[in-house]
Amino acid sequence: EVQLVESGGGLVQPGGSLRLSCAASGFTFSNCPMRWVRRAPGKGFEWVSSINRAGDMPYYAEFVKGRFTISRDNAKNTLYLQLNSLKTEDTAIYYCAQECDLGTRGQGTQVTVSS
Repeated sequence: EVQLVESGGGLVQPGGSLRLSCAASGFTFSNCPMRWVRRAPGKGFEWVSSINRAGDMPYYAEFVKGRFTISRDNAKNTLYLQLNSLKTEDTAIYYCAQECDLGTRGQGTQVTVSS
């Protein structure tokens, strides 16, 4: 069974940082490109970032370029998202998801940016 478990969310002030993690199991993680998406209150899912299998080709939505960094550790079956210079509009539930097989998505981790 494919499982993706996000962690690392929380409450942070504007300008602050968080590091999200996504622990993967139930599939060959190193063979699967991965992505982060988010869902803000009252809005639909929004793509944030993707990374290839090797972890050397990241892609970002325009609104996070220069602030967020996606990475992965295939030895640890873990995907990461470093969030810097956070803004109130970054408040959302952040999900990791496969870009292979059935595109399974985790349960999400809440990020709240507020003063």
